[in-house]
Amino acid sequence: MKSFNTKNSVLRFFVTSRLVALRGLGSIFTVLFFAGCGAGNSDGKLVVVSTTTHVTDIVKFVAGDRLDVIALMGPGVDPHLYKPSAGDAATLAKADLIFFSGLMLEGRMADVFAKVSRRGTKAYAVTENVPEELLLEPEEFEGHWDPHVWFDPVIWSQCIDVVSNALAENDPEGKAGYTERAEALKTEYLAVTQWAQVRISGLPEESRYLVTSHDAFNYFGRAFGLEVLAVQGISTATEAGLADRVAMVDFVKKHEVKAIFVESSVNPAIIEGIAKEAGVKIGGELFSDAMGRPGRLEKGPDGEQYDIGTWSGMMKHNVNTIVEGLK
Repeated sequence: MKSFNTKNSVLRFFVTSRLVALRGLGSIFTVLFFAGCGAGNSDGKLVVVSTTTHVTDIVKFVAGDRLDVIALMGPGVDPHLYKPSAGDAATLAKADLIFFSGLMLEGRMADVFAKVSRRGTKAYAVTENVPEELLLEPEEFEGHWDPHVWFDPVIWSQCIDVVSNALAENDPEGKAGYTERAEALKTEYLAVTQWAQVRISGLPEESRYLVTSHDAFNYFGRAFGLEVLAVQGISTATEAGLADRVAMVDFVKKHEVKAIFVESSVNPAIIEGIAKEAGVKIGGELFSDAMGRPGRLEKGPDGEQYDIGTWSGMMKHNVNTIVEGLK
């Protein structure tokens, strides 16, 4: 698992983004202060706010119809670059519970979550109980975990329990339903994982190179046996330099990589340029930091339909796209 970006550029981004975030949060804190937190809904349902599409997918499934779930980020939204707005503050002010991914994925919102927590609204990082031995720490981002854990089904299944337990703690009467739906979702994840392992096993060993825009697929590579390479680091805010592009072009040519891939939430220009220089095709578009639009059905090579706005559908889309591109 490699990235052609430099360690210093990623660390510079981390420091800079934190400073930018702190400068821009004053107005949001003001809205939270005057609006109050945990206002709830007039129908008596708890209001639950979630951040990324991956987190929202879990929360909506486990919550069922019992709670009102509001998503902050939609399809195509890059959480690395997401800037909370005054509208977000108003949404958070209504929340009884907040679920976010954690591991610094929503770096610019960390202080907002801390603020609402101090005012009494419970905020849960779905990754809070993931054992450190399962987390990856890329060389170019020393001291910080890779946050793209939803691509490891073992880790992401554990995150379901965080959501289920938190909902049950705050709504004990709904515990049985939350537990039942959480177990059903874990069973679904296991089935998708087994399907993906079989699908990818058909790729020749020499073809198992996954080249993408940024380092979002390291957990995916570890889980399914692919070597992952990216032009950018684990954050999309770090720009690839000329040396990074040249190194990637050389690698693609040397290893005769059959296809490289763009991402739905990342500007495709860099990968398209590398594809042209290396004389290799674009294998398709992968979902990385955001899933597809909920309810949008896609048909796989075997005729199966799946919703790319769900974790399971997103995984099937990615696996099918990768296998068809590299086989």
